Amino acid sequence: MDATLAALVPWPQDGSRADGPVAADATDRLLLDEARPYLAQAAGPGDVVVVGDRFGALTLGAVALGAREPRAHTDALTSERALAENARAAAGAAVRAAVGTFGVTAHDRLEAGLVRGARLVLLQLPRSLAELQEVTELVAREASEDVVVLAGGRVKHMTHAMNDVLGASFGEVRATRARSKSRVLVASRPLPAARAAASSFPVTAALADAELVAAAGLPPGSRVSVVAHGGVFAGTGLDLGTRALLRTADRWPAAPADAVDLGCGTGLLAVVLALRDPGTRVVATDRSAAAVASARATAQANGVAERVVVLRDDAGQGEEPASADLVLCNPPFHDRAAVSTDAAHRMFAAAGRVLRPGGELWTVYNSVLRYRPALERAVGRTEQVARDARFTVTRSVRTR
Repeated sequence: MDATLAALVPWPQDGSRADGPVAADATDRLLLDEARPYLAQAAGPGDVVVVGDRFGALTLGAVALGAREPRAHTDALTSERALAENARAAAGAAVRAAVGTFGVTAHDRLEAGLVRGARLVLLQLPRSLAELQEVTELVAREASEDVVVLAGGRVKHMTHAMNDVLGASFGEVRATRARSKSRVLVASRPLPAARAAASSFPVTAALADAELVAAAGLPPGSRVSVVAHGGVFAGTGLDLGTRALLRTADRWPAAPADAVDLGCGTGLLAVVLALRDPGTRVVATDRSAAAVASARATAQANGVAERVVVLRDDAGQGEEPASADLVLCNPPFHDRAAVSTDAAHRMFAAAGRVLRPGGELWTVYNSVLRYRPALERAVGRTEQVARDARFTVTRSVRTR
């Protein structure tokens, strides 16, 4: 196992950045150590499921400890690709042979087939309690009756509410001793009520926020539906950044032929674009599996599914160059628990590539980040449209 973890890189980076992520952190190592006795009993084909692996440490580490044909799901497409890249590039013939012999089945959705019959689930604890609830309910409902869940995280990010979420579906929940500032929650004995219950997700709400209704070109008092899975940012609410961007909608280009909602989340901006201009073809992209599932359902709930194409994609890399007249972007500034602007810069570069000459990128971001120079470099001439103490909205025009 140590040799396997040492060979991993935080793909797409090579691990050389001093301030960059590490491929296998203390939580990964603690989870794998806690998993050793269970793997001795639950190492048959498909017995082991890994959820939330970041770069492949949990999945490939479990293989090195004897797991056969593990199943894996990670919300971020970048993490899914990191697992695949690290599996292919694993150093040492023994590691390559293990991966090739036992295989890893990646699931791009949080679905019943991911955990059905599983006896051991390794989980990197998400920050969102709703995401944890959706995973926990699925495991309790679909996994084996003797399933054990090992859910690990950094102590500073763990709360007693996480125990409560696990306890709603499992009869026994306990915590291990902390090590290297990490801890593991152990859940077992799925409750009969949890095994029989339907999923609480996705959740649907009808929003009447004035900014949203006006931007969509709907009469005052109308409502826009939003559908959210547990892992999607902002859930069924209208986050403050999107609200700030919607306030500038009267200045967006009128009736663009092709528009992109880059980092779409629940898909509300994509739905707004489709409702306000019926002739516009809208592409909504996000690297998050939960976001993609939510955006598709949101488009369906608002009757625009035929005009909104939703793709799971990393920063618009799958979009054709010079194919859009308008891009809307509310980039993230966190990567799980860590503050990171890497995703935003990839999204700006993608917008510059995807826009046609003269096309416009409208971006909202936290004012302290001062992205304007980066937008100038990636896209072209950039002007500030709105700004307050918290958010800035800019308009960038592709000039080259």
